[in-house]
Formats: sequence, C-alpha cells, structure tokens
Amino acid sequence: EVQLQASGGGLVQPGGSLRLSCAASGFEIDDYGIGWFRQAPGKEREGVSFINVGRKFYADSVKGRFTISRDNAKNTVYLQMNSLKTEDTAVYYCARAPRLPFSLWRAQPHYTYWGQGTLVTVSS
Repeated sequence: EVQLQASGGGLVQPGGSLRLSCAASGFEIDDYGIGWFRQAPGKEREGVSFINVGRKFYADSVKGRFTISRDNAKNTVYLQMNSLKTEDTAVYYCARAPRLPFSLWRAQPHYTYWGQGTLVTVSS
C-alpha cells in the first residue's frame, strides 16, 4: 500500500527553522517525483518544492530559504525551511507523482498520492 507520512510541523518564531519529513512506504522514492505543497488559511493549495531524478525546483517565494532533499536509505524526503516568515504559515503536504515534465511540477492533478499534512505556524 502506498503511503506518505508528513511530519515535523510546529510553532516557530519568524526567522526560525523547521525540517519537515515525508516518509514513504509501498514504493521507492527514487522512482517517483515527490512534491511539497502548502495551503494557508483561506488560500488555495500551492506548490512549494519538488524533487525528481536529482533535479530540484522551488517556488519563487521560498527560493534561497527552503531546501528539498531525500534519503533513499530511509525512503524519506525532507524540506528544510529556514528564515521562516509569517506568510509561510500553512498546512504542508507531500505528494507523489510519476515522472513528469519538470515544467509541470506544480500541476496538482498529476499527483496521485498525498500525505495527511503537517501544520506549520510561524508567529511571534
């Protein structure tokens, strides 16, 4: 059974850091693209970052602050979030997509499996 388990969210002050984890089971992360998305209160869900075949992509709003990585041995994808801002507050989801053109990494219909989400709150 394919499962994605997102964790690592919490409350952090502006300027702080968090590392989110997306633990996968039922498949090998190396065979698929894994994306991170987020949904802030009252807003649509948006793409944050994506990793596949060694390529990494980021939304403009998080470039230079967030880093996506993976540990194949642990079958886990991470999202290191630094210099957090209040506008980063959202529920963060990880999701799996088959290999797709990199230009489509934000296209949510391509993602067939989603984790349950983890809440990140950035507040003083």
